[in-house]
Amino acid sequence: MRDLDADRGAKGFRCWDQFVAMLFCQLGSAHSLREICGGLATALGRVVHLGLKEAPKRSTLAYANSHRPWELYQRVFEQVLGRCQELAAGRKRPFRFKNPLRILDATVIDLCLEVFDWATFRRTKGAIKLHLQLQDRGCLPCWALVTEGRQHEVRVAQGLAFDPGTIVVMDRGYTDYRLFGRWTEQGVFFVTRMKRNAQYEVFHAIPGGFNGVRREEWIRLTGAAAAECPGALRRITVWDEEQQREIVLVTNEWRLRAGTLAKVYRFRWHIELFFKALKQNLKIKTFVGTSQNAVKTQVWTALIAMLLLRFLQLKSSWQWSLSNLAAMLRFNLLTYRDLWAWLDDPFGVPIREPAAEQLLLPI
Repeated sequence: MRDLDADRGAKGFRCWDQFVAMLFCQLGSAHSLREICGGLATALGRVVHLGLKEAPKRSTLAYANSHRPWELYQRVFEQVLGRCQELAAGRKRPFRFKNPLRILDATVIDLCLEVFDWATFRRTKGAIKLHLQLQDRGCLPCWALVTEGRQHEVRVAQGLAFDPGTIVVMDRGYTDYRLFGRWTEQGVFFVTRMKRNAQYEVFHAIPGGFNGVRREEWIRLTGAAAAECPGALRRITVWDEEQQREIVLVTNEWRLRAGTLAKVYRFRWHIELFFKALKQNLKIKTFVGTSQNAVKTQVWTALIAMLLLRFLQLKSSWQWSLSNLAAMLRFNLLTYRDLWAWLDDPFGVPIREPAAEQLLLPI
């Protein structure tokens, strides 16, 4: 991280101090710079072990968020992700096949265009877009990108690279037949919903009847898409019992059963749950800074906080839900406890108080 030279010119307020402050913002649910700085000031004696010598001033923290490179926290995210992946490696995968599984999606975070004038989205509306990949083992966010709200998901997907054999699951908003053709040539599989206006011809059909599969067809695209994606594809019609509707999937994966591919697409819902948990439990809908650098810094620290919560979930034998863990951790953020014992028994581990030191009165 030395190439970023993020601590250059720092006079007492280091990048570590900024990271502690922004992580306190996320886990402590602080709404403003005043709450961050005031909260740290009132609990300074309890965060000395983190290396924070004094609480930052609001102007100091605001300047750091606006000028220190957000890429620093992206690299911290990657390091924490590595630790989480090591812990999740021993967990059981949701499917039996050995192919790596990646869920690809994006969510829009609305912003006021008058305040965040750089976050162009629509004519009278500002927003940023968080693009994310979720891996199947441990449901960990393994890649992220923050762009302007008007950046289309397909443009981002076109710049991604996957290892051969990877199965990429996404919604039909990512439909790009040229991209699908390139992935097929590279040995990358995709599972997505088929657009209603897609032009194709059927050359083989199999009746369904298992795991909600109603029909399975082998097709070739026709029209302009045929030249961009010339290979054969599988068209799978599945009945969605919850929504009481048919869902039509298209994929270039030919070995797995149609019912398995239908379950793989249903697994895509985990990324929607991830976005919901991120917005409900961490500070990602309101921001303590208005510059692009400050917003990205806060988004990346939110993703780091989410990884820390997932790490604690994986480490614990208690059946924590993510929202309950975030809330209970917020209540005990400034208490002295044995963290690992508390994770396994949150209602039985007492608070540790530092031993009182008897001072001598010189007479």
